[in-house]
Amino acid sequence: MQYILGIDIGTGSTKAVAVSTDHKAFDSSQYFYPTNAAQPGYSEQDPELIWQAFQQSIAAIVSKLKSDPAAISLSCAMHSLIAVDENCKALAPMMTWADSRSTGVAAALLSSTLGAQLYKATGTPVHSMSPLCKIIWIRENQPQFFKTVYKFISIKEYIWYRLFNTFEVDHSVASCTGLMDVKKLTWYSEALEAAGIKAEQLSTLVSTTYLRRDFNPLQTLPFLTKEIPFVIGATDGCLANLGTGAIKPGIAALTIGTSGALRVADNSAVVNEKAMNFSYRLDEDTFINGGPVNNGGIAVKWHLKNILQKTELKESDYAHTFSKIEAIEPGAEGLIFLPYLQGERAPIWDSKSCGTFFGIRLNHQTPHFTRAVIEGICFALNDVLLSLTASGQEIKQLNVSGGFVTSAIWLQIMADITGKRLLLYSVEDASAVGAAYLAFKATGITADYPLPDQESITCIEPDEKNHLIYKTYFDFYKKIYQQLKGVMQEMDDFQKKG
Repeated sequence: MQYILGIDIGTGSTKAVAVSTDHKAFDSSQYFYPTNAAQPGYSEQDPELIWQAFQQSIAAIVSKLKSDPAAISLSCAMHSLIAVDENCKALAPMMTWADSRSTGVAAALLSSTLGAQLYKATGTPVHSMSPLCKIIWIRENQPQFFKTVYKFISIKEYIWYRLFNTFEVDHSVASCTGLMDVKKLTWYSEALEAAGIKAEQLSTLVSTTYLRRDFNPLQTLPFLTKEIPFVIGATDGCLANLGTGAIKPGIAALTIGTSGALRVADNSAVVNEKAMNFSYRLDEDTFINGGPVNNGGIAVKWHLKNILQKTELKESDYAHTFSKIEAIEPGAEGLIFLPYLQGERAPIWDSKSCGTFFGIRLNHQTPHFTRAVIEGICFALNDVLLSLTASGQEIKQLNVSGGFVTSAIWLQIMADITGKRLLLYSVEDASAVGAAYLAFKATGITADYPLPDQESITCIEPDEKNHLIYKTYFDFYKKIYQQLKGVMQEMDDFQKKG
């Protein structure tokens, strides 16, 4: 059977998805790795473990299907940073998107005129997630180490080097570093100057459809033949749009995994200084505009483990817990949850914000709290949705993906809060499927990007009565944060002082 393998190098795992020539995902493999927090604000991973997971995910599919893929295409999580030497040896652990040690750097940039200039040119929000801020932090706090770094790269560039012994980065990954001019597709000189680096310390920029065949299978992937093309691909967010068919005006891709994001495709970059939405690249013709939130499935996991004391989470734990909230009325009888457990990105961009339950009464029981957590995550994404529509992005439909799509009640709550129709095409990893779709075009198998399987669509319509109720609760949600914002910042400063 001929198939293309899309691989998503995520924050918690690497997943490979086999997609047939009729564009249907039919098999997958997944390998996990840990994230370490040596100090508060740190979020680090070992690139070698991710490389091994990458190899294992491919080997598992090839072994099971007993045939090589026609091509392999890559997706990866955004905003990772690895400092390497000239042989691509990691000089320190990889900093993930969630690493927040450069929060002070981002705040200083935002308070200057340079911050707005960098945001407008690069399309990347000025935030601790961005490699730009991470590099500045390293320069300011580890000056001797900074001088030893040959290049600053992402996890995809690390894997690409292991395959082809060359430093190359696609426009999509580069567009979320805060270092590339998102319109000109070149490294942005003002950003390089702010970081204190030269263009030579970054990889060579290439198209997302760029491919190579010249890897050494004996040293890297001995179970493959040398003729297989590797497509460099794009970022997980951009490819989730492609994998869910959300690359037309009026259709947004909504993803909830560990974190969450809402993104819409356009032929131009859309910037909003107040909401600081992002504008990244899918390819030379397509911008993906949107906003990320820090707290998606991780907030539910926290609730189950820390509040409900579910020590070893299984699928049955999620299913049982979610079944208990169906009888709870929209709004959880006045209980509102701000899900800012890891601070928050779009549209408030407040790393000092914190999780909050508001409106607790004697009548509230465990299912009320669970429903409030789910609603709070949806409120946060609705906040992003409204910031995008305020920026001129018309959105009529949300094509959904991520772990939350396995829950019917969560999908319905999302539809009711946003007032939008949700379309679910597949429960497979949308980013990995999107990577495969990009390879169909890059290798010439199809003239354009394929559309998702039209036979497996699930449509979730919003309940208008519930939507009206949620509009009022969403107003409360917004007011609660505004009223508590100052106190949250004071508390954060107090705790950091020890």
